[in-house]
Amino acid sequence: MRKIILSILGILLIVGSFFVAKGIVDSKKSFRPKAGKVVKTVFTEVVKNGTVPIVVSANGNLNAKQRVELYAEVQGVFKRGSKLFKEGQSFRAGETIIRIDASEYAASVQSTKSNLYNELTSIMPDLRLDYPEYYPKWQTYLNNFDMAKSTPALPDMTSEKERFFISGRGILTSYYNVKNLEQRLSKYRIGAPFTGILTEASVTEGSLVRAGQKLGEFINPGVYELEVSVSKTYTDLLKVGESVKLSTLDQSKAYTGKVSRINGRVDQATQTIKAYIEVSDATLREGMYLEAYLDARKEDNAIEIDRNLLMEGDRIFVVKDSVLDVINVKPVYFSDKRVVLKDVPNGVTIMSKPLIGAYTGMAVKVYKDQPENTKG
Repeated sequence: MRKIILSILGILLIVGSFFVAKGIVDSKKSFRPKAGKVVKTVFTEVVKNGTVPIVVSANGNLNAKQRVELYAEVQGVFKRGSKLFKEGQSFRAGETIIRIDASEYAASVQSTKSNLYNELTSIMPDLRLDYPEYYPKWQTYLNNFDMAKSTPALPDMTSEKERFFISGRGILTSYYNVKNLEQRLSKYRIGAPFTGILTEASVTEGSLVRAGQKLGEFINPGVYELEVSVSKTYTDLLKVGESVKLSTLDQSKAYTGKVSRINGRVDQATQTIKAYIEVSDATLREGMYLEAYLDARKEDNAIEIDRNLLMEGDRIFVVKDSVLDVINVKPVYFSDKRVVLKDVPNGVTIMSKPLIGAYTGMAVKVYKDQPENTKG
């Protein structure tokens, strides 16, 4: 009997515990927050169509407009000059850049010049007897003949008799042989064609220089040219002499140049044409990378916006009664960050900054403290 009573009490306790637990669970209330309607804030601008200048950007490296590659035309030992032949060394116009030892060759030139002088001296007695009317000018030429200076030009021969007499004695042949040797002798010295600096030096003093060997490069650091490639679409709008704005890539320095030359051939691979912009400034250096901004043309009844605002299908967002909508537009020019549009009605309110997750019909709120400017 005791076991039966304990079993009944155990069953009643279990059943009671179940109902108590169920009551506790049912009495717990869950509070779920009511989802609120989120209205995002947008930046807007009111459209006012106007004239938008289309600026074509291009870039390239600076090259000196005046550049000379120095080559040796003769062979010899490179002699030390008044200035070192080193990169960065400056020379004035006409100053000797390179001098090659020409003592041996100069001696042979003097020997040939001496032979010419002797031949002239030997014909003077015959010239005085046979053609006395020509004698004075040849005697004057002989008196002015200086072995230490360049051979002067022969006197003008005014008659066939005089020409046959001089030529028959071998004077003309000897004279041109001397001039040829003197011309080659001048190649042992290379003078600066203009005031500039050395940007490359391939030889040093005392080294043997061979004919045809490159010795260095010499540039004028005062004037540079920037070679840029421009789309063929705008080539008919570029003009020689047109002013061009230039800047470094970090926009830290700005320069002003002008279009000096335009190539007449279109690159078949890139469909671009090369334009050359002349620029001069003391802070410029050859090889600097600059960006050029060419004024290509002006587009009337257009606006310019951020390129990220243009959606696929040539559409942009507008704000109507605090709701986003889209309109179709006509893009006429793309740059890296901006786009020029047409067919945008005046007075329409458009988004001025991209909005993540924007869609047609989305409720928005216009930012009140934004600058009150118009797009045009």
